[in-house]
Amino acid sequence: MLRRLWNTKPYALDLGLLLLRITMAMLMMTHGWPKFIGYSEKAATFPDPLGVSHPVSLLLTIFAEVFCSAFLLIGLFSRVVLIPLMFLMLVAIFIIHAKDGLGVKEHAILFLVPYIALFLAGPGRYSVDRLLKR
Repeated sequence: MLRRLWNTKPYALDLGLLLLRITMAMLMMTHGWPKFIGYSEKAATFPDPLGVSHPVSLLLTIFAEVFCSAFLLIGLFSRVVLIPLMFLMLVAIFIIHAKDGLGVKEHAILFLVPYIALFLAGPGRYSVDRLLKR
C-alpha cells in the first residue's frame, strides 16, 4: 500500500506542474489586473524602488503580473517569463518590504518559492513549450 503512494506515475509530476503553473499565474494576475485597469490613477504614486520613475515601475509591474503570468498560465516561454516574476518578488521582499516583518514579506515569499520551483523543473508536459519542442 505505501509503495503505491511513493511510486508516482509519470503523468503525476506533469499534472502537479500544470496545477502549480495555473494556480500561481491566476493568483498573480488578480494582483496585476487592478493595476492594469487603474494605470492612470496609480501611475503618479506607484512605488519606484529602482529609480526608473513611478509610471515605468508600474508598467514593469503590470508586465510581470499580467503578461508574464498569462504566458506562464499556458506554459509559453515559461522559464523566460519566470525571470521577471521572480525579480518582482525579490524587489517586493528585499526593497519594498525590507523593513517589514516576515508576516508582511510572507506573501511575496509564497509567490517566489513556487516560481523558483517552476523555473528549475520547467513547465511540464502539459504546456505550449512542450508542444513547440516536437
